[in-house]
Amino acid sequence: MKSLKHGHSARLGAFISAFIALIALAVFLVIGHASAFAVDGQQAGRLVTIHDRGVDTVIVTKGDTVGDALKQANIAVDSNDAVEPAVTEKLIGKDYSINIYRARPVIVVDGETRQKIITPYQTAEQITKSVGITLYPEDKTTLTRTDDIVAEGAGLQLTITRATPFNFTLYGATTLARTQAKTVGDMLKEKGITLGRDDRVSLDPSTPMTANMAIRVWREGKQTITVSEDINFDVQTIQDGDQYVGYHAIQTPGVNGSRNVTYEVTIEDGKEVSRTEIASITTKAPQQQIDVIGAKYISGDISGEKQQYMSEAGIAASDYNYVDYIVSHESGWCATKWQGQIGGCPSYHGTPDSAYVGYGLCQATPGYKMVSAGGDWGTNPITQLTWCNNYAQRTYGGWSGAYSHWLASHNW
Repeated sequence: MKSLKHGHSARLGAFISAFIALIALAVFLVIGHASAFAVDGQQAGRLVTIHDRGVDTVIVTKGDTVGDALKQANIAVDSNDAVEPAVTEKLIGKDYSINIYRARPVIVVDGETRQKIITPYQTAEQITKSVGITLYPEDKTTLTRTDDIVAEGAGLQLTITRATPFNFTLYGATTLARTQAKTVGDMLKEKGITLGRDDRVSLDPSTPMTANMAIRVWREGKQTITVSEDINFDVQTIQDGDQYVGYHAIQTPGVNGSRNVTYEVTIEDGKEVSRTEIASITTKAPQQQIDVIGAKYISGDISGEKQQYMSEAGIAASDYNYVDYIVSHESGWCATKWQGQIGGCPSYHGTPDSAYVGYGLCQATPGYKMVSAGGDWGTNPITQLTWCNNYAQRTYGGWSGAYSHWLASHNW
């Protein structure tokens, strides 16, 4: 019995000694780990975990960058590999996790195009973007292992199944759409379009989808649409008596406004046949443009012959400069000038009778309507100016108004 008790005590003592030793080792490791980061309160190292092809490597480094940590761990990376964070990333924190994505061959099959690339990226979106291939949301991609390892090497094959592009007009709005559907009917289902009683489709639902085909969906009868439209700004003209005739400056630029307009639209056989405005809301008020034009004229600036013509035509002396400005720009004071005529002032050989051809000092269109001022309207500058004066008074309220209009539109 004594020997049994002694053996039991010995085993218990050995177990206790081993337990104490394990605790001491753990304390030592903790102290050692802590000392890697602080010596006399100063940071001495950073804990870095490197994940590379399923293997984790843990080091304590004093390096300044991710690249330094990889070098210390004897882990080489190729220029085609992707490292996150980047090898140039500064190590500032106490611990880091570095992921290495190793480049491998990928065969990209895009329709008739087949190319082999080396890439570290994992997803179809990343792979295609890295080689400048555009993917659309309707396109489908499949990643598989390469079929021919001997010819193509171990790697992946990315197969792109392109959606069919087509021009889709849906209730009046046309867009370039794409679909994986094989028929028009399947496309409508794919797009979640349910046709109502009055809805129509330009093609039979069984029609096969082909690239760049045009498909229209519309609703027969009356319906409403709301669109945004510009509101053109108006122009206020201010005459400045301190500036000479011919001066023009924009004091305040005009800005177009906008409004939302609701129309009642009647559709027949897929085409709009009428549109009636039923509501309008101004969303942005237009800003008026203010133009300043010169109103000061120089006494004696008009030649004696011009003054005589104007006086005999009944034009007031205060309007001489307005008349001179307009006539100089319209015809260069040539009574036989017609629209489109090139060169100097031609001799009179009869006037063009086209209803669309301007003629004379003021380029009346057509010229023969100046006959209301006299039968010699084709050559007599006084007769022409008499007609021009009547036109300016009747249309613009006078030569000042005609001048303002000419500055704004370069015609009158």
